[in-house]
Amino acid sequence: MSDFRQKCTGKSNLVGSFASIPHPVAVEVAAQSGLDFLCIDWEHAQISRDMIENMVRAADVNRVPAMVRVPGHAPEAIQAALDSGAQGVLVPRVSTAAQAIMAVKASRYPPNGERGVGPGRAAAYGYRIPSYLAAANEAIVVAVQVETAEGLANIEAIAAVDGVDVIFVGPGDLSVSIDALGPAGASRLAEAIHTIIGATIAHDKIAGIFCAKPDDVGRWAATGASFFILASDAMFLGAGAAAGCIAARAELERGKAS
Repeated sequence: MSDFRQKCTGKSNLVGSFASIPHPVAVEVAAQSGLDFLCIDWEHAQISRDMIENMVRAADVNRVPAMVRVPGHAPEAIQAALDSGAQGVLVPRVSTAAQAIMAVKASRYPPNGERGVGPGRAAAYGYRIPSYLAAANEAIVVAVQVETAEGLANIEAIAAVDGVDVIFVGPGDLSVSIDALGPAGASRLAEAIHTIIGATIAHDKIAGIFCAKPDDVGRWAATGASFFILASDAMFLGAGAAAGCIAARAELERGKAS
């Protein structure tokens, strides 16, 4: 167990990234970049359940905390992610307090929840079940993603749920759900995000948000957010390749001119 949850709840500024390339090598490369954590994107990337464990293992080798964005609210997916050794889960499309409560129950062992006990990798395949159970409830990060109009309307009730550590804003889906997509909806989207972050902080929870670019981190940190997922490994790969290609072609043009 690491101090990942303690850093989160202590409101340390943490910058992670989504791991969406389904291979441990991509995780190892990202883990050596200086990021505070990685979030394996099981929701949107084509990652199999067995690959989740290998990607978590790759992060562990490099001593970088790995959490998993699970595909939905199903307790089975949450338990599978945590049994793989992940140090937290990000549960998408949480729109009601009841859904937030379900996420907490699936992530915590009794008496705080209903997570099943099993000999998975997290518990050293059964060799360390007692010690893992003793520490897990205090070490696992439970993050819920608010990204719908319904979630925005219910943010006060969601933020009040005991056991939720991080309330994470998904700006992309939120913009579509509240009809604020694109430049025309920018101010309406910003207002909605401010509402979510404000309610989160008022309930002494950690506010998080996805940031497509580094400038966004500073913008939302100024409002009280402290948990940031910056782009993804695939986005960094594409941006790096594009920048390199543009620079190389510019050098070729300079060569022709001379």
